[in-house]
Amino acid sequence: MHPMLNIAVRAARNAGKVIIRSFEQLDKVEIESKGSNDFVTSADLAAEEAIIETIRKSYPAHTIIGEESGVLTGSDDDYQWIIDPLDGTTNFIKGIPHFSVSIALKVKGKLDQAVVFDPIRGEVFSASRGKGAQLNGMRIRVKAHKELAATIIATGFPHKQKQHTTAYMAMFTALFKKSSDLRRAGSAALDLAYVAAGRVDGYFEIGLKPWDTAAGELLVIEAGGLVTDFVGGHNHTSSGNIVASSTRLQKELLQTIRPHLGEALSK
Repeated sequence: MHPMLNIAVRAARNAGKVIIRSFEQLDKVEIESKGSNDFVTSADLAAEEAIIETIRKSYPAHTIIGEESGVLTGSDDDYQWIIDPLDGTTNFIKGIPHFSVSIALKVKGKLDQAVVFDPIRGEVFSASRGKGAQLNGMRIRVKAHKELAATIIATGFPHKQKQHTTAYMAMFTALFKKSSDLRRAGSAALDLAYVAAGRVDGYFEIGLKPWDTAAGELLVIEAGGLVTDFVGGHNHTSSGNIVASSTRLQKELLQTIRPHLGEALSK
Protein backbone atom coordinates (compact mmCIF):
# COMPACT_ATOMS: atom_id res chain seq x y z
CA MET A 1 0.00 0.00 0.00
CA HIS A 2 1.23 3.50 -0.86
CA PRO A 3 2.44 5.20 2.35
CA MET A 4 0.10 8.16 1.88
CA LEU A 5 -2.83 5.81 1.27
CA ASN A 6 -1.87 3.99 4.45
CA ILE A 7 -2.14 7.28 6.38
CA ALA A 8 -5.48 8.04 4.72
CA VAL A 9 -6.85 4.65 5.78
CA ARG A 10 -5.56 5.18 9.31
CA ALA A 11 -7.17 8.63 9.45
CA ALA A 12 -10.47 7.24 8.14
CA ARG A 13 -10.49 4.46 10.71
CA ASN A 14 -9.73 6.91 13.52
CA ALA A 15 -12.63 9.09 12.38
CA GLY A 16 -14.81 5.99 12.13
CA LYS A 17 -14.17 5.15 15.78
CA VAL A 18 -15.34 8.63 16.78
CA ILE A 19 -18.45 8.34 14.63
CA ILE A 20 -19.44 4.90 15.93
CA ARG A 21 -19.10 6.03 19.56
CA SER A 22 -21.38 8.96 18.81
CA PHE A 23 -23.83 6.81 16.82
CA GLU A 24 -24.26 4.58 19.87
CA GLN A 25 -25.23 7.64 21.94
CA LEU A 26 -27.20 9.76 19.49
CA ASP A 27 -29.12 11.45 22.31
CA LYS A 28 -25.86 13.10 23.37
CA VAL A 29 -24.88 14.34 19.90
CA GLU A 30 -25.05 18.12 19.43
CA ILE A 31 -26.66 19.24 16.17
CA GLU A 32 -26.45 22.64 14.50
CA SER A 33 -27.89 23.93 11.24
CA LYS A 34 -25.42 25.41 8.74
CA GLY A 35 -28.20 26.41 6.36
CA SER A 36 -31.29 25.07 4.66
CA ASN A 37 -31.22 21.26 4.88
CA ASP A 38 -27.56 21.36 5.91
CA PHE A 39 -26.49 20.12 9.33
CA VAL A 40 -23.29 19.63 11.32
CA THR A 41 -22.97 17.57 14.47
CA SER A 42 -20.41 17.27 17.23
CA ALA A 43 -19.51 13.93 15.61
CA ASP A 44 -18.63 15.65 12.31
CA LEU A 45 -16.34 18.06 14.14
CA ALA A 46 -14.67 15.43 16.31
CA ALA A 47 -14.17 13.10 13.35
CA GLU A 48 -12.60 15.88 11.29
CA GLU A 49 -10.25 16.68 14.18
CA ALA A 50 -9.19 13.02 14.29
CA ILE A 51 -8.47 13.03 10.55
CA ILE A 52 -6.49 16.27 10.66
CA GLU A 53 -4.46 15.10 13.65
CA THR A 54 -3.59 11.82 11.93
CA ILE A 55 -2.53 13.51 8.69
CA ARG A 56 -0.59 16.26 10.46
CA LYS A 57 1.48 13.73 12.43
CA SER A 58 2.93 12.33 9.20
CA TYR A 59 2.61 15.27 6.82
CA PRO A 60 2.65 18.56 8.79
CA ALA A 61 3.44 20.64 5.68
CA HIS A 62 0.48 19.49 3.58
CA THR A 63 -2.65 21.56 2.98
CA ILE A 64 -5.94 20.15 4.28
CA ILE A 65 -9.36 21.13 2.90
CA GLY A 66 -12.13 20.01 5.22
CA GLU A 67 -15.89 20.37 5.00
CA GLU A 68 -16.05 21.82 8.50
CA SER A 69 -12.59 23.40 8.96
CA GLY A 70 -12.21 24.98 5.54
CA VAL A 71 -8.73 25.39 4.06
CA LEU A 72 -5.81 24.75 6.41
CA THR A 73 -2.91 25.91 4.26
CA GLY A 74 0.41 24.14 4.65
CA SER A 75 3.85 25.14 3.47
CA ASP A 76 3.72 22.51 0.70
CA ASP A 77 0.54 23.27 -1.24
CA ASP A 78 1.39 20.68 -3.91
CA TYR A 79 -0.24 18.19 -1.54
CA GLN A 80 -3.90 18.82 -0.73
CA TRP A 81 -6.01 16.49 1.40
CA ILE A 82 -9.75 16.84 0.76
CA ILE A 83 -11.83 15.43 3.59
CA ASP A 84 -15.46 14.88 4.51
CA PRO A 85 -15.47 13.47 8.04
CA LEU A 86 -19.09 12.31 7.92
CA ASP A 87 -20.75 12.07 4.52
CA GLY A 88 -24.39 11.32 5.21
CA THR A 89 -24.89 13.47 8.29
CA THR A 90 -28.68 13.45 7.95
CA ASN A 91 -28.71 9.64 7.92
CA PHE A 92 -26.47 9.69 11.00
CA ILE A 93 -28.75 12.10 12.86
CA LYS A 94 -31.80 9.97 12.09
CA GLY A 95 -30.10 6.75 13.16
CA ILE A 96 -29.93 5.36 9.62
CA PRO A 97 -26.72 3.26 9.46
CA HIS A 98 -25.50 4.44 6.07
CA PHE A 99 -22.76 7.09 6.08
CA SER A 100 -19.04 7.29 5.43
CA VAL A 101 -15.70 8.98 5.90
CA SER A 102 -14.21 10.36 2.67
CA ILE A 103 -10.53 11.29 2.29
CA ALA A 104 -8.74 12.14 -0.94
CA LEU A 105 -5.25 13.44 -1.69
CA LYS A 106 -4.44 15.63 -4.66
CA VAL A 107 -0.81 15.93 -5.74
CA LYS A 108 -0.10 18.95 -7.95
CA GLY A 109 -3.80 19.23 -8.76
CA LYS A 110 -4.37 15.57 -9.68
CA LEU A 111 -6.24 13.02 -7.58
CA ASP A 112 -3.65 10.60 -6.26
CA GLN A 113 -5.02 8.65 -3.27
CA ALA A 114 -8.55 7.96 -2.05
CA VAL A 115 -10.37 6.27 0.81
CA VAL A 116 -14.09 5.95 1.48
CA PHE A 117 -14.72 4.14 4.78
CA ASP A 118 -18.06 2.77 5.92
CA PRO A 119 -17.63 2.41 9.69
CA ILE A 120 -20.88 0.49 10.16
CA ARG A 121 -19.96 -2.30 7.73
CA GLY A 122 -16.19 -2.03 8.22
CA GLU A 123 -15.70 -1.57 4.48
CA VAL A 124 -12.63 0.29 3.22
CA PHE A 125 -12.83 1.37 -0.42
CA SER A 126 -9.41 2.61 -1.54
CA ALA A 127 -7.52 3.64 -4.64
CA SER A 128 -4.08 4.87 -5.68
CA ARG A 129 -3.57 6.65 -8.98
CA GLY A 130 -2.68 4.10 -11.66
CA LYS A 131 -2.93 1.17 -9.26
CA GLY A 132 -6.63 0.26 -9.40
CA ALA A 133 -9.33 0.30 -6.72
CA GLN A 134 -9.92 -2.10 -3.85
CA LEU A 135 -12.53 -3.05 -1.27
CA ASN A 136 -10.88 -4.37 1.88
CA GLY A 137 -7.81 -5.17 -0.20
CA MET A 138 -9.65 -6.99 -3.00
CA ARG A 139 -9.75 -5.55 -6.51
CA ILE A 140 -13.05 -4.02 -7.64
CA ARG A 141 -14.34 -3.03 -11.07
CA VAL A 142 -17.32 -1.11 -12.40
CA LYS A 143 -20.00 -3.14 -14.18
CA ALA A 144 -19.52 -2.68 -17.92
CA HIS A 145 -23.16 -2.38 -19.02
CA LYS A 146 -23.68 -1.15 -22.56
CA GLU A 147 -27.21 0.19 -22.03
CA LEU A 148 -29.51 1.37 -19.23
CA ALA A 149 -31.89 -1.58 -19.44
CA ALA A 150 -31.52 -3.79 -16.32
CA THR A 151 -29.26 -1.28 -14.55
CA ILE A 152 -29.68 0.25 -11.10
CA ILE A 153 -28.76 3.95 -10.94
CA ALA A 154 -27.94 5.75 -7.71
CA THR A 155 -28.80 9.40 -7.17
CA GLY A 156 -29.27 12.13 -4.62
CA PHE A 157 -32.08 14.67 -4.50
CA PRO A 158 -31.07 18.35 -4.84
CA HIS A 159 -32.24 19.16 -1.31
CA LYS A 160 -29.85 22.12 -1.04
CA GLN A 161 -30.69 23.44 -4.52
CA LYS A 162 -34.43 23.02 -4.79
CA GLN A 163 -34.58 25.52 -7.65
CA HIS A 164 -33.50 22.57 -9.83
CA THR A 165 -36.31 20.29 -8.67
CA THR A 166 -38.26 20.39 -11.95
CA ALA A 167 -35.20 19.65 -14.08
CA TYR A 168 -34.05 16.96 -11.67
CA MET A 169 -37.42 15.20 -11.64
CA ALA A 170 -37.46 15.21 -15.44
CA MET A 171 -34.01 13.61 -15.47
CA PHE A 172 -35.11 11.11 -12.80
CA THR A 173 -38.22 10.16 -14.78
CA ALA A 174 -36.31 9.68 -18.03
CA LEU A 175 -33.74 7.42 -16.34
CA PHE A 176 -36.38 5.55 -14.35
CA LYS A 177 -38.20 4.62 -17.55
CA LYS A 178 -35.05 3.23 -19.15
CA SER A 179 -33.37 1.55 -16.16
CA SER A 180 -34.41 -1.25 -13.83
CA ASP A 181 -34.58 1.04 -10.77
CA LEU A 182 -33.12 4.08 -9.03
CA ARG A 183 -31.69 4.35 -5.50
CA ARG A 184 -31.29 7.32 -3.16
CA ALA A 185 -29.26 6.23 -0.12
CA GLY A 186 -27.95 9.51 1.31
CA SER A 187 -24.14 9.39 1.04
CA ALA A 188 -22.56 10.61 -2.20
CA ALA A 189 -19.17 9.15 -1.30
CA LEU A 190 -20.70 5.69 -0.80
CA ASP A 191 -22.76 6.04 -3.98
CA LEU A 192 -19.54 6.56 -5.95
CA ALA A 193 -17.80 3.74 -4.07
CA TYR A 194 -20.73 1.47 -4.94
CA VAL A 195 -20.37 2.37 -8.63
CA ALA A 196 -16.69 1.44 -8.38
CA ALA A 197 -17.57 -1.87 -6.72
CA GLY A 198 -20.30 -2.72 -9.24
CA ARG A 199 -23.06 -2.64 -6.64
CA VAL A 200 -24.85 0.05 -8.62
CA ASP A 201 -24.31 0.72 -12.30
CA GLY A 202 -24.31 4.51 -12.41
CA TYR A 203 -24.82 7.65 -10.37
CA PHE A 204 -25.86 11.26 -10.90
CA GLU A 205 -26.44 14.21 -8.60
CA ILE A 206 -26.72 18.01 -8.65
CA GLY A 207 -24.73 20.55 -6.66
CA LEU A 208 -22.16 18.55 -4.72
CA LYS A 209 -18.96 19.84 -3.11
CA PRO A 210 -15.40 18.61 -3.78
CA TRP A 211 -15.21 16.84 -0.42
CA ASP A 212 -18.34 14.87 -1.34
CA THR A 213 -16.87 13.50 -4.54
CA ALA A 214 -13.05 13.67 -4.64
CA ALA A 215 -12.33 10.25 -3.13
CA GLY A 216 -15.24 8.58 -4.90
CA GLU A 217 -14.17 9.99 -8.25
CA LEU A 218 -10.74 8.37 -8.04
CA LEU A 219 -12.34 5.10 -6.93
CA VAL A 220 -14.57 5.05 -10.02
CA ILE A 221 -11.74 5.97 -12.40
CA GLU A 222 -9.37 3.38 -10.95
CA ALA A 223 -12.16 0.78 -11.12
CA GLY A 224 -12.37 1.39 -14.88
CA GLY A 225 -15.22 3.90 -14.90
CA LEU A 226 -15.80 7.45 -16.03
CA VAL A 227 -16.77 10.61 -14.13
CA THR A 228 -18.01 13.74 -15.92
CA ASP A 229 -20.34 16.69 -15.58
CA PHE A 230 -23.82 16.60 -17.11
CA VAL A 231 -22.60 17.41 -20.62
CA GLY A 232 -19.69 14.97 -20.63
CA GLY A 233 -17.03 17.51 -19.71
CA HIS A 234 -14.75 17.88 -16.71
CA ASN A 235 -16.39 20.81 -14.94
CA HIS A 236 -17.99 18.64 -12.24
CA THR A 237 -15.51 19.77 -9.57
CA SER A 238 -16.67 23.38 -10.06
CA SER A 239 -20.35 22.83 -10.90
CA GLY A 240 -20.93 19.99 -8.45
CA ASN A 241 -23.04 18.25 -11.10
CA ILE A 242 -21.73 14.72 -11.52
CA VAL A 243 -22.38 11.57 -13.53
CA ALA A 244 -20.44 8.34 -13.00
CA SER A 245 -20.65 4.90 -14.60
CA SER A 246 -18.78 2.54 -16.88
CA THR A 247 -17.33 4.13 -19.99
CA ARG A 248 -19.87 2.20 -22.09
CA LEU A 249 -22.92 3.23 -20.08
CA GLN A 250 -21.91 6.87 -19.64
CA LYS A 251 -22.90 7.82 -23.18
CA GLU A 252 -26.52 6.69 -22.74
CA LEU A 253 -26.74 8.21 -19.27
CA LEU A 254 -25.67 11.59 -20.63
CA GLN A 255 -27.93 11.33 -23.69
CA THR A 256 -30.90 10.57 -21.43
CA ILE A 257 -30.46 13.50 -19.07
CA ARG A 258 -29.25 16.10 -21.58
CA PRO A 259 -32.71 17.16 -22.91
CA HIS A 260 -33.80 18.11 -19.38
CA LEU A 261 -30.84 20.17 -18.19
CA GLY A 262 -31.76 23.72 -19.14
CA GLU A 263 -29.15 26.48 -19.27
CA ALA A 264 -28.25 26.42 -15.56
CA LEU A 265 -27.24 22.74 -15.53
CA SER A 266 -25.48 22.72 -18.89
CA LYS A 267 -22.37 24.42 -17.55
